[in-house]
Amino acid sequence: MKHIRIGSGAGYSGDRIEPAVELAEKGGIDYLIFECLAERTIALAQRARMADPDTGYDPLLEDRMRAVLPACRRRGIRIITNMGAANPVAAAAKVREVARSLNLHGLKVAAVTGDDVLENVRRGDYLDDTGAPVSRFGDRLLSANAYVGVEPLVEALAQGADVIVTGRAADPALVLAPLIHGFGWAMDDWHRLGQGTLAGHLLECAGQITGGYFADPGYKDVPGLARLGFPIGEVYEDGTVLITKVDGSGGQVTAATCKEQMLYEIHDPAAYITPDVVADFSSVRIEQDGKDCVRISGATGRTRPETLKASIGYIDSYIGEGQMSYAGPGALARARLALEIVAERLKLTAVQASELRYDILGVNAMHGDQLCAGANEPYEARIRVAGRTESLKEAMRIGNEVESLYTCGPAGGGGASKSAKDIVAVVSVLLPRGEVRTAVHMEEA
Repeated sequence: MKHIRIGSGAGYSGDRIEPAVELAEKGGIDYLIFECLAERTIALAQRARMADPDTGYDPLLEDRMRAVLPACRRRGIRIITNMGAANPVAAAAKVREVARSLNLHGLKVAAVTGDDVLENVRRGDYLDDTGAPVSRFGDRLLSANAYVGVEPLVEALAQGADVIVTGRAADPALVLAPLIHGFGWAMDDWHRLGQGTLAGHLLECAGQITGGYFADPGYKDVPGLARLGFPIGEVYEDGTVLITKVDGSGGQVTAATCKEQMLYEIHDPAAYITPDVVADFSSVRIEQDGKDCVRISGATGRTRPETLKASIGYIDSYIGEGQMSYAGPGALARARLALEIVAERLKLTAVQASELRYDILGVNAMHGDQLCAGANEPYEARIRVAGRTESLKEAMRIGNEVESLYTCGPAGGGGASKSAKDIVAVVSVLLPRGEVRTAVHMEEA
């Protein structure tokens, strides 16, 4: 049966680069995808673009392309990525520049635009997922990007694109597009689109399905995590997918790793809503099919939604933080005293914070004092004080008080650090499909 092999070269913006090179050189793949956009990433990219119009794309775009383009060009592997972030056109230009520097002429690079709906949101009267009007953000509004589906990606493939750079596309669309293009699936074949969406969801987080974010020593042991191999999805025309990896690479592909990834970030397995289909994973079958090979089938789908989700990025507040370490006998007692001092100082100096946290890392920072009460006393402890404020100046005062513990606090404090920064937060809105108009811009290196 005809099949298409797709390698997942990245699961987030800062992911390792070597596994993608391994896929290109040894994976026998037809496509290499890079999924590099989290919910806040594009808002941060939009802020960078505001400061410099030639930026706004993934900071590792050039390094990734320089690493994989030679092997991909030799083997005819096509690349699809959302590393365009807030500026797909500039990102595509950078890919062409890298290709020319590597003497890879004739490479067709497509930029997909249209996901930026900031002006639509500014003009509209939209309520976000908290039920409040988006207009309340005013000048704090940074970005609004709709999750677009496969249509512009399929169009770019039909035009012969060797590399496609998009912004905020739905994660599974990076995999679904090659399947629609290669198998000729109809855009309203909801059953197959549901199956292809499952393949995309399984591959989108790269190393998570080959043992990363899965390992738990003594319970779920995973070999070779320092050389973790990234996954390959061998997808068949009927929608069945085999998940595997390059022979000899680190990690593992098992029914358990695939089950965890299938359920990752899924609210309702029977109704996983994407721009292209409402996928149904409730009857999926996952079967080990040999070493590092898992066969997955049984997904389906139903009619796509009439609206598209858009992520709204905005400046929420400011966070000030300070940390200090204590070690040796009595370290925990000195750490607790240090926190008491800082808490009193913040009251005495009237620091204006809407929220404050006083944590001892490794003791109560994750689960609080109640769950940690019976734990053995540590030999070393690091305090962390953090607060939410309405101004950067006020946020800086929090870290300053922690740093002053050097000379005004308990004995033996060291390794102080402090920071203050604004916080980019995200809410979502639903837009009518007609508000989002995508386009494909094709140029040759």
